[in-house]
Amino acid sequence: MIGPSDVLIGFFLMLGLMAIGIHVAVAIFGVAALGTLMFLGTPVLFSFGDKLWSTLNSFLLTAIPLFILLGELLLRSGVTERMYSALSVWLNRLPGSLLHTNIGASTVFAAMSGSSVATAATVGTVALPALNERGYCERLALGTLAAGATLGILIPPSINMIIYGAITNTSIGKLFIAGILPGLMLAGSFMLAIMAYSLLRPGVAGQGESPVPLRERLASLVDLLPPAGVFAIVIGSIYSGWATPTEAAALGVVAALGLAALNRKLSLTMLHECFLSMARTTAMILLIIIAAFFMNYVVGILGVPAALTQWVMELGLTPLGLILALVLFYLVLGCFLETLSMMIATVPIVVPMVVSFGFDPVWFGIFLVVMMEISLITPPIGMNLYVVQGVRGRGSISDVMIGSLPFFAIMLAFVFAIIAWPGLVMWLPNAMG
Repeated sequence: MIGPSDVLIGFFLMLGLMAIGIHVAVAIFGVAALGTLMFLGTPVLFSFGDKLWSTLNSFLLTAIPLFILLGELLLRSGVTERMYSALSVWLNRLPGSLLHTNIGASTVFAAMSGSSVATAATVGTVALPALNERGYCERLALGTLAAGATLGILIPPSINMIIYGAITNTSIGKLFIAGILPGLMLAGSFMLAIMAYSLLRPGVAGQGESPVPLRERLASLVDLLPPAGVFAIVIGSIYSGWATPTEAAALGVVAALGLAALNRKLSLTMLHECFLSMARTTAMILLIIIAAFFMNYVVGILGVPAALTQWVMELGLTPLGLILALVLFYLVLGCFLETLSMMIATVPIVVPMVVSFGFDPVWFGIFLVVMMEISLITPPIGMNLYVVQGVRGRGSISDVMIGSLPFFAIMLAFVFAIIAWPGLVMWLPNAMG
């Protein structure tokens, strides 16, 4: 009979393998295989081939390469540059000006691409030259780019939500709709913080921006229609019942191809770059997912979730105590693992336990995604910190880290808010049935 001590040894062994540079998928599968040999025997290990086929033979997982391709097409079609310019025209009178544009552009691009790293790279490339030219506080500007890009895994469509839903058998549609309100609230909180800081210290916004005539502002709305249209096609087709998430992703790709053609960016070279990047990213993600599904299969046979649930109950933890312990757990874990690794390594064990304590898997999915967002700007592994610093191309990464600290605090406060008021997450999916 496997006990909590065996589970902890296996978990820390897996983290140790990742820490010394072993690929995430190899580390997860290695621990699952070792546990299989020790407790179940070789016949279960030999069933991995069947498990691999049943995992990959999934219509739902086809959405992953399609959403990645959607982001790549939008990135190379010129939509982002035009979107950033249009948002800057409408937000330039707010205290902080282009800093709000960073958050707004990240929010909109996140709703199209579903990737935080792609959002950080794309918006950062467009924004940094303008911010430097106008003399904005560099640390705060870098922080808005790193933090704003974290919304890429919260605002639908989100690749991380698709993976979470596939592993836990949770409705992707409900996860998508549950992420909208928290995503918009976080974006609004970031902008309120920027506004307050800019009023207290006007110098952070550099030279300020000249007012733009109403006619020009209205004309700029044309450049906001394409991203709004892509979002409406993807999310609208899912919630109208007309398309599954996979079919909605395919519709988004068709729309993005049309936008690329209209912007005269569509070419064989451009498509080759998009498909090559999609193939590389998809291969990496699916390799990890295969290992995670096998781990899920093994821990289910061994009764690990039930054993851990019983152990936690014997400790006398309340549901609130359990969630607060998981907040601390994921904060520490986020210092050492990137988001996808962190999610896939823990979900098979943690989700059955929290569900047994009465938490809704949709609510926990959003909670987990927000914790993953925090890890994206948590040193020393925070991926967005390195992406923004890479786009910047000079100076020290400590500037990005310091600039991200206020937004780290806002996201942590937001985690406690959704714990105190779960309706912030569940109201919209419950209202839509």
